[in-house]
Amino acid sequence: LVETLARFEKDVKRTDTGFLAIATEVENDGEKASETPEKIKELLKEFQDILPDDLPNELPPYRTHQHEIVEEPGSKPTFRAPYRLSPTELTNMKKQIEYLLAKGLIRPSISPYGAPVLFTPKPDGSLRMCIDYRALNKQTIKNKYPIPQIDDLLDQLRGATVFSKLDLRSGYWQIRMADNSIHKTAFRTRYGSYEYLVMPFGLTNAPATFQAEMNHILRPLLDECVVVYLDDILIYSRDMKQHVEHLRRSEFALEKVQFLGHMVSAQGVHVGPKKIEAVRTWKTPENVMELQQFLGLANYYNRFVPQYAKIAAPLTNLLKKNTPYKWEPKHQEAVEQLKQALTSAPVLILPDPERDYVIEADASDQAVGAVLMQDQGNGLQPIAYLSKKLHGAELNYPIHDKEALAIVIAFKAWRCYLEGRQTTVYTDHCSLKYLKTQPNLSRRQVRWIDFLETHFHYDIVYKPGHKNKADALSRPAHVAAIQIEGMNPLLKGLFTHGYAIDPEISLAEKRHLLQWDSDIAYRKGSTKIWVPNYPPLRQLLLEEYHNVLYAGHFGSNKTLTGIAKHYYWPHMADDVQKFVTSCDTCQRMKSSKRKKAGLLQPLPVLEQPWQVVSLDFITGLPPTTSSHDAILVVIDKFSKMGHFIPTHTTARTEETAQLFVRHIISQHGIPTTLISDRDPKFTSKFWKELMSLLGTKLAMPSAYHPHTDGQTERLNQIVEQLL
Repeated sequence: LVETLARFEKDVKRTDTGFLAIATEVENDGEKASETPEKIKELLKEFQDILPDDLPNELPPYRTHQHEIVEEPGSKPTFRAPYRLSPTELTNMKKQIEYLLAKGLIRPSISPYGAPVLFTPKPDGSLRMCIDYRALNKQTIKNKYPIPQIDDLLDQLRGATVFSKLDLRSGYWQIRMADNSIHKTAFRTRYGSYEYLVMPFGLTNAPATFQAEMNHILRPLLDECVVVYLDDILIYSRDMKQHVEHLRRSEFALEKVQFLGHMVSAQGVHVGPKKIEAVRTWKTPENVMELQQFLGLANYYNRFVPQYAKIAAPLTNLLKKNTPYKWEPKHQEAVEQLKQALTSAPVLILPDPERDYVIEADASDQAVGAVLMQDQGNGLQPIAYLSKKLHGAELNYPIHDKEALAIVIAFKAWRCYLEGRQTTVYTDHCSLKYLKTQPNLSRRQVRWIDFLETHFHYDIVYKPGHKNKADALSRPAHVAAIQIEGMNPLLKGLFTHGYAIDPEISLAEKRHLLQWDSDIAYRKGSTKIWVPNYPPLRQLLLEEYHNVLYAGHFGSNKTLTGIAKHYYWPHMADDVQKFVTSCDTCQRMKSSKRKKAGLLQPLPVLEQPWQVVSLDFITGLPPTTSSHDAILVVIDKFSKMGHFIPTHTTARTEETAQLFVRHIISQHGIPTTLISDRDPKFTSKFWKELMSLLGTKLAMPSAYHPHTDGQTERLNQIVEQLL
């Protein structure tokens, strides 16, 4: 049995006898335990009137802020019936209501408002009574008072060596309700209706009111020796002489202290031990909500995690709209990597605003990354990490622009530190050294340089990738991007040999068409690698961008677009055209797309998706492990969206109808027109009767003219080509 000392005294008075064992905690979650210094003890004794064991039996005084509930115009009083509660909860509720009445914090109510009561477990196993104010909150006008940024609060602690942490006793109950809002706090129980005279938990604007009052009270000390986040107050000082403050549940004169989930010390900030344990023991998310909770915790500490965006990408992709929640090995691997990264997170130093900063930035095809550092006498040490996935048009930027974007994103993210200070930017992209002086700039580059030049003092210095910390933050593998720093030795050997025997290289050098980096030639003013005239090397690259599984055997234009993103050689387009037209696989497997003779009537202009759909089968495929050897292809003529449904060549009409209902009608509704070929499944009496009952018109091409439904036929060709 675990009891408080006060509870034990009451039990002894009631029973006359008792045994008491006391356990003392030496270490408190990593906080360095220490005796309260005599100066602090004297201070506590002086102000012991504000350190009560319990709240006084009276209302708190009127303060600068009272909590007012302002509802949207036209709102009506909210009322919800009480929830059914267990006997244990009812007993607990009765005790808590009696306590609140005795303290004068609530009173009986005849208000038309009424919220139900529910209970949530506390960490110690007891129950916390909560009022469900969701209906009231929904029609309350939101207070936009700013809640402090946690990173800003942590930055204020630089240089401090002594900390005291204050935890207010029932802080919300020390703010009174505005007289015109008391009746709106009413809650209903089986013992009657009551309303709060002080600010209760659960009201949507309560945090804003409390933060405003705390800022008002502590304003003279804010950012000088105090930071405050709602009812968490941290006093920080450079030495004991400066150190003051008080409160019963406070921890005084610590060399290490937990604050807002972080462990703060003179050395810097790192993830709090409780949060590390929470991450370490987190079970595998089984649904979207559990995944959101896990990512919410992980993202709170993303400044400690290099490559956060890259590691979390498989998990964030699961949260995209219309993405089925299917847990795969890659998702479990991402969870384990995040756990490992958070449980071994580095200590981040706190920034010194009087010193210059260093940024290392880098980019790859899919992400950008950066690390902010400072030398405070012990060499460069990290202040924060940053990693961001690229989206939309950013994915199509040339690598030069992606590297520049990494720098711009870093300056935007850390503007609060960098503005007005000298910053050195290290990049592994040699040409960025000339970003400021480059004569020909795109409009996008002009915008970026204008932003940087207007707000910051910076220099860009070239640093090879293997020496660049940020290089790891942005380096997710990409099949099309062969990065020089990690290039396969065999491939690099082909480049080296090619440069040695290609006479065009020396001519290009004389014409100043090349620039060299790590023994690799780049086209002048570009990030594209100059490929020497060495047939085995060019053949290898052409096969890489056309023949392999992920390349898809697309035509010469798409193949050229892919290879030209990263490489250059004279007459590349001619070589690609010649290679693609001579590809044996393409000649054997691709069907002709030449326009057939005769007139075809186009479909009428469609007005909405899934109004007109087409059906077809791809057959003759090798059986899968599930014995599927065919694909039912269903295409929406409006959006061009397709469903590819595995089936059997021998599937009956009834089975095909079940697939159509399960995968199409259940998701998109009943189409008005269905286009198909004259497969026996679609010409059967059953199929026609089914479509008639659904009100769907059947449209079939004339015999031996499958190209009437050219869109579906063409998509089938692409699927077969990829398979």
